Amino acid sequence: MGDSPAISLATPLTPQERTEQLQLIHAVKAVNEAQLFGQKSELTFTFDRQTRRTVMKIVDKETQEVIRQIPPEYVLRLAEETSL
Repeated sequence: MGDSPAISLATPLTPQERTEQLQLIHAVKAVNEAQLFGQKSELTFTFDRQTRRTVMKIVDKETQEVIRQIPPEYVLRLAEETSL
């Protein structure tokens, strides 16, 4: 994952959205630097393209294993099925 949180969007951002994205990036960096989830874990945010929802994950820094995800994967897949 590196030093920067993973954030990916499918559409161009408005200036306000860009400002909000930068604020989120700074907040996630602060949380990770404070090691609120432990020394071996970090907080990331991603964008699920199928459901167009933001996903928060706590990830093991060494193995990249997802420790916790909100919303869970099964909820994203349910949302994807209902949007078809």
